Amino acid sequence: MGYVLWVEGIVTLTYPHVLLNFRCWMGEVGGGDRVFQMCTKALKHGYRHFDTASGYGNEKEVGEAIKASGIPRDEIYVTTKLPNTAHHKVQEAFEESLANLDCGYVDLYLMHWPQASIEDSSGNVKVLGPEEHPTIVDTWKAMEKLLETGKVKTIGVSNFSIKTLTQLLPHCTVIPATNQVELQPCLPQDDLKVFCESKGILLTAYSPLGRSSTLLQDPIVTSISDALNITPAQVVLSWGVQRGTIVVPKSEDNERMKANLELVELGDEHMTPLSKLHLQPGQHKSLLKYHNTDPGRIFGWTYEDMGWNMLPGGIVPPA
Repeated sequence: MGYVLWVEGIVTLTYPHVLLNFRCWMGEVGGGDRVFQMCTKALKHGYRHFDTASGYGNEKEVGEAIKASGIPRDEIYVTTKLPNTAHHKVQEAFEESLANLDCGYVDLYLMHWPQASIEDSSGNVKVLGPEEHPTIVDTWKAMEKLLETGKVKTIGVSNFSIKTLTQLLPHCTVIPATNQVELQPCLPQDDLKVFCESKGILLTAYSPLGRSSTLLQDPIVTSISDALNITPAQVVLSWGVQRGTIVVPKSEDNERMKANLELVELGDEHMTPLSKLHLQPGQHKSLLKYHNTDPGRIFGWTYEDMGWNMLPGGIVPPA
């Protein structure tokens, strides 16, 4: 199956190199040689779009793997992200990320979260409210200036909702190329997808398989995988790509890396039940663990601040 998707400024390669990205978050900050080895294997298997972030603590290892591969730089697409603590110093944070990656330029730079925070000399972090400066508009304006340097090709956002995008878009000279959010069959983000498409913004799905085995063990997913003789992960990733979203899976396992690139074209008899999975009782929810850290809040902002229609624990209330 092959898809060619054109979104101005972001797509320079064709599927699977762009529509199937490789995520470099290890579940914890850092990763060291594990990250280098993982990215080295991914490059050998054919991955060409790598997603990292300042907050992942592994930009250096990602960049080293890319350089060591010998693959021409213009055949690789690199995404990294602005940390929350650097909304007031965008240029400085970007230069630091670029130095860590040491790859000449960044293809896509994202505002990782809308929350800005300030860290004092003692290491104490204060999260700023939505109306405090720098606001998302202040931060975006600073990111737009990065394009003038030629060191970043495209800019976008992450973890933005219809609410936060509606606050941002009237002030944009450059429309975000993409919005990277949690997206999988339990959280299909249908309304956000329609909104973003109406604005020319491509959705990117992080954690497209969830961060637990729950989704991959769902009877709807396993019945399709059995019928098509493919893995449950291939089912879910194929669903995401076929919807026209970029998917960002991560694996350190050779066989899963290869399998995740071998997607299939799903028929309506497969797409429909996957797209309706979230309608089953108790299934419309986030699969990420951070909802349990500070229930009802995400990194200092309430769900209302974020524009997320969720109950504590990441459950979406019935319509």
